[in-house]
Amino acid sequence: MAITRSGGRRFRPVGSLEIATAFGFNARHVCRARPFTMRLIRAVLLACLAGVAPAQAQDGGPGGLGGGFGGGGPGPGGGPGPGGNLGFSGSGGGMPRLQIPGAAMPPPLSLPPIQSQPDGSLGNLPQIQLPAPLPQIELPGITGYAAPSIGTPLAMPGAGSLTLSAKLTGDGGDIERGMVWRVFRPEPGPDGKLPLIATAQGGTSNFQLDPGSYLVHATFGRAGATKRITIGPNAREEQFVLDAGGLKLDAVLSGGVGIPSDKLRFSIYEGAGDAAGERALIVPNVSPKAVVRLNSGTYHVVSTYGNVNAVIRSDIRVEAGQLTEATVEHKAAEITMKLVREAGGEAIADTSWAVLTDSGDIVRESVGAFASMVLAEGEYVAVARNRERLYQREFRVTAGRNSDVEVIADENGAEGVDSSGD
Repeated sequence: MAITRSGGRRFRPVGSLEIATAFGFNARHVCRARPFTMRLIRAVLLACLAGVAPAQAQDGGPGGLGGGFGGGGPGPGGGPGPGGNLGFSGSGGGMPRLQIPGAAMPPPLSLPPIQSQPDGSLGNLPQIQLPAPLPQIELPGITGYAAPSIGTPLAMPGAGSLTLSAKLTGDGGDIERGMVWRVFRPEPGPDGKLPLIATAQGGTSNFQLDPGSYLVHATFGRAGATKRITIGPNAREEQFVLDAGGLKLDAVLSGGVGIPSDKLRFSIYEGAGDAAGERALIVPNVSPKAVVRLNSGTYHVVSTYGNVNAVIRSDIRVEAGQLTEATVEHKAAEITMKLVREAGGEAIADTSWAVLTDSGDIVRESVGAFASMVLAEGEYVAVARNRERLYQREFRVTAGRNSDVEVIADENGAEGVDSSGD
């Protein structure tokens, strides 16, 4: 139902629920209120509207949607609506606009008037033109930082710099590779050993050390030297003269015949022995033609061909700054023994062997159809044992002449073996 006022305009009556909602009351609470409460709310609302009436009369009547809640714009009724007095108007002391420094403010939103229809409906709503979007705000850039890395400092505060280098001889050049440097504290630790502070490999090396006294050990192969060095706040350079050379070993048979490298080994001992005549072993199992770095001096070298008794001993002197090459000659040969029924026959399996010197000392024992070994030049006796019978033969080893030794299983010359153990 519509109400007609002067001017022929028709208005739809507004109920208490809509007015209460416009004034900020919760619609759900209003609907649930009792009749007495509804009458109380209506009385309060009428009192509020009575205070607004003078302003409406002065401006020409209540405004429409535009004036009531749109702020400063007039409504279709000819005057500003109650929104101006309720705090919704920008010019009437309502909410202030957000001012952004340096940003152009868009024009206020303007709503066109809404024409009501004779039947009380609002008809088609007009298109609302929204203002242009806010301009982009230029924010200052944020400086990027790399992720922190934790590592050892290049130099410790208060540390002194120590540069170490080494030479083979006093007038030689610096050693560029193959050096091993070790820095120790001079006082033994709880385990009785000197604490190792730092190590380096290669040639010339630099260390950053706290001021104090240290023991520096330099090694070049088997050559080495040790110095006590005191570090202060100033940089220091220290040079080692190792007084060292190289030793290269090889061996041949009589007549210059080469020896297979897998059957030849060397051991290097100190030149002087102790009170009992024993020499300290410096380098064991040295391969032929390998270069061993040693301090200058005389060394006792043991060359072993095979693994029985072909051994050559010699004393060799190593000169500083030079490579000493030494070749020894072995007087030995490789012998292969077998037990046969007749000369040139097949070897008999399950045979035990023993090789004795001409004085009866056992040189070597083995088990098998064939017994191969390297023996030094000399006279020997081969003893074969098969099926509780013993067979033997005397033979001679000639240097550089490898040969086969056949022991004939002659029952007439065989000796029985007492297996009782008595």
